Amino acid sequence: MHITGNVASTAGNPQARAPSAPSAESAGIKNDVDAARNTALSALNNDRFRAMLEQISDPRASGELMAMGAGNKNSVATDLNTALSRYAENSE
Repeated sequence: MHITGNVASTAGNPQARAPSAPSAESAGIKNDVDAARNTALSALNNDRFRAMLEQISDPRASGELMAMGAGNKNSVATDLNTALSRYAENSE
């Protein structure tokens, strides 16, 4: 079989097509990526976040976190209002 004519027409060549405007979906994805990047940079520059990250990355912390689990019958449970109050005090 022999084919004649221009086989590399613009219809079959995506690079020859005119660029289209970004779709709403791709614009939304770009906005989400930009927001995630800004959030990550903000977290990296936040001293409280950095200190917390250092604490939870400490190998000794995993054992302490396991001891805080709900299955530990020797621990004293903290009610939600007390936890929220302590969190508010530490956030000031």
